[in-house]
This record gives sequence, structure tokens and C-alpha cells, in this order.
Amino acid sequence: MPPKTDGILESSLYVSDVARSVRFYEETFGFRVIADFGERGCAMQGGAHQVLLLFKKGASREIQSPHDGDGELHIAFAIPSDELANWEAWLESRGIAVEEKKKWELGGWSLYFRDPDRHLVEVATPGTWKIY
Repeated sequence: MPPKTDGILESSLYVSDVARSVRFYEETFGFRVIADFGERGCAMQGGAHQVLLLFKKGASREIQSPHDGDGELHIAFAIPSDELANWEAWLESRGIAVEEKKKWELGGWSLYFRDPDRHLVEVATPGTWKIY
């Protein structure tokens, strides 16, 4: 049996403009920068024990770091069920288009929208997975 883990600590997105992405995640989610990596990017607190890493595309190659990626990625954030309508209104007030609102067979809901780099961002209520 493998050793125990406590879940996912970090998730990374690769962005073309770090400052623009920081503003998006600060203004949309209220995340705050907890570590600045200079030109390479930064780390943002995405929850009590979760870190969202924003890396500038290609900047890590210069220092031969394995932290690099490309393409449109997907990331989901957990929200309480009673916050779904608030999220819909919040996104609309910010001019962020919801690409899909999906009801899951277990009773949960997801809202899908894009960040400035076209990463697919999701907010999801309990009932989207058997474990959530």
C-alpha cells in the first residue's frame, strides 16, 4: 500500500502575462500572492492549504526548471451549494461569460468560464463527484 497523502497542495497554470492573471485571480476569487518568483511567476493562496502557481510560459526554460507547460488547461474550485447563484451573479457583474452551467447526476452543479489565457475554470458544488 502506498504512503498516505493529504491531497493536492499545488496546481499550476502557465500564462502569457503574470500580472494580468494575478489581477484576474485576485479580483475574481480573492486569492492573494504569497510568493513572488520575479519574471517566472508567483504563488497564490487558493484555499486554506492550497496554492495556485502562475508561471510565465517559457520563463522556466531559461533556468532549466521543469516548471513549464503550454495549452489551455482546466482547474476547478470547490464552492458551497448555496453560493452557486452568487457566483453566477458575480461572474456576470464582472463581464465573465459562463460557457456552461451543468447539473451532475449526483445533484451538484458546475459553472465553466475562461481566464485571460483561456484556461477553463470551474466552480463546483458538492454532488459533482462521489467523493465531493
